[in-house]
Amino acid sequence: MSRIDDTFARLRAEGRRAFVSFVMAGDPDRETALELVRGLPGAGVDIIELGMPFTDPMADGIVIQRAGQRALAAGMTLEGVLEMVRTFREGDTITPIVLMGYYNPIWSMGVETFLARAVQAGVDGLIVVDLPPEEDSELCLPARAAGLNFIRLATPTTDAARLPQVVRNTSGFVYYVSVTGITGAAAAEAASVAPEVARIATASGLPVVVGFGISTPEGARAIASVADGVVVGSAIIRKLEEVGRVDETLSFVADLARATHER
Repeated sequence: MSRIDDTFARLRAEGRRAFVSFVMAGDPDRETALELVRGLPGAGVDIIELGMPFTDPMADGIVIQRAGQRALAAGMTLEGVLEMVRTFREGDTITPIVLMGYYNPIWSMGVETFLARAVQAGVDGLIVVDLPPEEDSELCLPARAAGLNFIRLATPTTDAARLPQVVRNTSGFVYYVSVTGITGAAAAEAASVAPEVARIATASGLPVVVGFGISTPEGARAIASVADGVVVGSAIIRKLEEVGRVDETLSFVADLARATHER
């Protein structure tokens, strides 16, 4: 079992839902980003999604786009992302880390090289939003062979014919994108999310976490009542952008985590 599997098993035994945070590696600089990532588990984060900055983030809204631009301007690279994970692992060998981003930087490094370095650094899973199931041989299958979970996105437009293909080689969990469009664009609603979560869970046999459109403790609590986990990204990045302080950002994260964990 992976760290991701272990985390969901533990939370299930405790009757709790997972709180998953997304932050951008290197935003606004390496030192601040590392301080934030190191503080996330203490703020109640169960799984960390770490963004790999890229110049053409087609699925991301303006908040995450700005974060990626700041990280790139500060010199963050894919090797720098892996180095952040290695440094994080010096103090935390339990919290799962999922790298999230786009295929181009991985392809540029070389899939075999990337996977070897990711495993060595302590990465647990990958979400690569621009590789569809038809391209599983590119990265998904090699990643799984290397021991990494490969996590797929399902959306409101993933119909009954498409869903089996999406979940076929998925492991760890399925990430349900609760709204159509880009990150941070609209609010998720539990009533519409619940039947989709049930449908995806039945098809995949995996935990289903819900992201996009969750920005407040109230929203996190509502979605946690119908899903196995909640993902918040844009709201956390926006908070850091606004206040410029890691401690205040972690306080905001803790409020979201508490709301997710409440039963």
